[in-house]
Amino acid sequence: MINITTKSSTNPWPALPLTEWKGTYDTLHRWTQIVGKIRLALTPRVNHWWNSTLYITPHGLTTSVMYYNSSLLQIDFDFISHLLIIVTSDNPTAKTISLRPCSVAEFYQDIMAVLRSLGIVVSIWTTPVEISDRTPFEQDTKHKSYDPEYVQRFWQILAQASRVLSVFRSTFIGKVSPVHFFWGAFDLAITRFSGRRAPPHPGVPYCPPFVMHEAYSHELSSCGFWPGGEPINEPVFYSYSYPEPQGFSKYHIQPKEAFYHAEMREFLLPYNVVRTASSPDEVLLAFLQSTYEAAATCAKWDRNTLEHRDSA
Repeated sequence: MINITTKSSTNPWPALPLTEWKGTYDTLHRWTQIVGKIRLALTPRVNHWWNSTLYITPHGLTTSVMYYNSSLLQIDFDFISHLLIIVTSDNPTAKTISLRPCSVAEFYQDIMAVLRSLGIVVSIWTTPVEISDRTPFEQDTKHKSYDPEYVQRFWQILAQASRVLSVFRSTFIGKVSPVHFFWGAFDLAITRFSGRRAPPHPGVPYCPPFVMHEAYSHELSSCGFWPGGEPINEPVFYSYSYPEPQGFSKYHIQPKEAFYHAEMREFLLPYNVVRTASSPDEVLLAFLQSTYEAAATCAKWDRNTLEHRDSA
């Protein structure tokens, strides 16, 4: 078994040009969908599909604890040692799979074989979601790239973004999601809710309508980090509102490099603006706060009730 350990960059906000790691991105996206769908299959359904997401760890991403009968199970992506680690409460030793250049089909077979060896039989829908190439995981021999350097850069950005998003999250006392990683769109997100129900979501390509109906059942303001893809070929921070209120797209936001993307119906801030700023945290927090204010103000949220107000 190959065990590659890479060192973290001294820059906490490393460069992540999309063209340099697109093959790895496409492969890793599908790998996370396999693990995420296992979590979805083994956990009770939670509003907005929060039971399906992955979470940041000091080494990568985790499912957190799942349950199989009376046993506990956890699956972790370790992007420093480049291992998939499978731990159960019934076995003293973790099982590992090397993260290396291999096809999606091989990765799928590897993880299912390990689970079976642990007495865990789980069935998932093997068609990827929110991806135009619908090749089932067990048939996908096309996507097989894995560049450990760029995978670790991606994780470093998720770790830093998670840290700042956690600070932003702390000022809201209404219903708010954890900071979590959605393997469908391959983005790190946090979502605030007004408390009001929303109209049925019109849906997105390559995803069953009922998924979006549950995800967007209530009025929200969501923000996060996305490594890019059509129609944006660079990594970005994003913020959007559903349903989008009148005046949202014209609201004055910060910093000046942020803009409203009409096709995506989201405010975007290029990642490179943040990573090259003298104070990345300050620039990112200004974007998160001003775009939230655009949603909350235009939609007339009860901000006095929903936001934390320091006592005088």
